[in-house]
Amino acid sequence: MSNGNEGHSRRQVLTTVGSLSIAGAMGQAIASSSLVSPAAAAQPNSEIAEKTFEATADNVVNTLEAAYGVNRGKRRNHTKGFGALGIFVGAPEAAEYSRSLLFSGQEIEVVARFSVAGGDPEASDTEKSPRGLGLQFRLPGGSLHHITMIHTPMFFAMMPKTFLDKFLALRPDPATGKPNPEKFKAFLNSHPDNTSQFHFLQTTNPPPSYANCSFYGIHTFKFVNRDNKVTMVRWRFVPQDGEKQLSDAEQKSMPRDFLEKAFIDRTHQGPVRWDMLVTIGQPGDSEDDPTILWPNNRKEVRAGTLTLSSAMPDPKAGSYKINFDPLMMADGIEATNDPILLFRSPSYAVSHTRRLRDL
Repeated sequence: MSNGNEGHSRRQVLTTVGSLSIAGAMGQAIASSSLVSPAAAAQPNSEIAEKTFEATADNVVNTLEAAYGVNRGKRRNHTKGFGALGIFVGAPEAAEYSRSLLFSGQEIEVVARFSVAGGDPEASDTEKSPRGLGLQFRLPGGSLHHITMIHTPMFFAMMPKTFLDKFLALRPDPATGKPNPEKFKAFLNSHPDNTSQFHFLQTTNPPPSYANCSFYGIHTFKFVNRDNKVTMVRWRFVPQDGEKQLSDAEQKSMPRDFLEKAFIDRTHQGPVRWDMLVTIGQPGDSEDDPTILWPNNRKEVRAGTLTLSSAMPDPKAGSYKINFDPLMMADGIEATNDPILLFRSPSYAVSHTRRLRDL
């Protein structure tokens, strides 16, 4: 298990530099073109501690485990969360761009999971870190489609190397046993791809409920229609309950755990709904950099409605054993060459296998 004092000291460092919590800063470290080996992490004073090697999915998950400890039977990233159940009904406007059965107009069963970024199962729900939503669509005929999103419109890394550098910036100093704030400041100053998400998290307080939270696909995907025409798209899910954020006073006074109860209580009042909005890309719009936003004047299409009618603690949810691999896509939607998107699949698979092995 992770060391509570170490986690607390890292939060202090990040607070000192005006940054997001350890969950937000480190929790999405699932991909890297080079990573420090677990052996190196255990020998911070040696030369090998500074050596890097090409990333593999195993090395990525090893690094997460070194950062947070092995929380047996739990996800290595987005550890804290809970499940929900519902349906999705696609809109005919989207069928013009994609032949996916998502947009057939039929009711499609959905298993969902809400989460707080990072490998800390005791992360505070008030932290200024990304919130996640994983969706598994159970399409007619038995095929599956996954969508994995976060609540920031952009990501913090355009290339896997940024994962490594952020992780290294938070590594405890051998002399003090705590991270060095100056190292993290240096990371912020040397990685402009981190700037947009960093600013968003610092200027946008967390939501009081997932029912009041928008979620973004962040990556660009290809919609393929019946004529094999390809359209570049991005999407987001917008809550019909309206977007809301905690006030500064609420953020300071709220308990560590409130998001799960707030959402379960909300479902007792009736179904919770999000509209899926798809943005249509134009030539020149970024296709492989999730840190760059598209212009806000792009055409949008309402692609359907997600309705979640029940929620339950993580171990009891159907989502508990699901690997929300974003590259599990049914016909009509395809991946782009985004290096961050492409690395998610193998690293998610290793994490999933280890979690199931623990059960």
